[in-house]
Amino acid sequence: MSDLQELYQSIILDHNRRPKNYGSLDEANRSAEGRNPSCGDEVRVELRVADDRIEDVRFTSAGCAVSRAAASIMTQSVKGKSRADVDKLFEQFHSLVTGKVRPSEQEARALGELAAFAGVARFPIRVKCASMPWHVLQAALRSDAAASE
Repeated sequence: MSDLQELYQSIILDHNRRPKNYGSLDEANRSAEGRNPSCGDEVRVELRVADDRIEDVRFTSAGCAVSRAAASIMTQSVKGKSRADVDKLFEQFHSLVTGKVRPSEQEARALGELAAFAGVARFPIRVKCASMPWHVLQAALRSDAAASE
């Protein structure tokens, strides 16, 4: 295994063991849940959105290390971002995990810890595990739970 692959594996395992932004968000005004029936992964994403920006985000999950780590890193990546920024980041991430693009070293650096999922493309069954939290985030952003905005 290359040093880079070991680093990526270490990042995923660390976020699985000690997920960031894990738990409920009391002041959430958007939320959604998703389930991957093929492997049993479950994710709930709660957001506080104001002025088209994600002010805060938290998640809870049950399932595999890839799914939990993807949700953890995703929450760190989207805090403070606009919906348009989140959509763009999702497209980059989805292209990465599906193998549509292989990021250059500079692009990988720009993706930060999200680049740890580059190897997922070699395991098609894991693509849903990695991308499900992002689909749940998109659903939460589309939810109409906040009439107060």
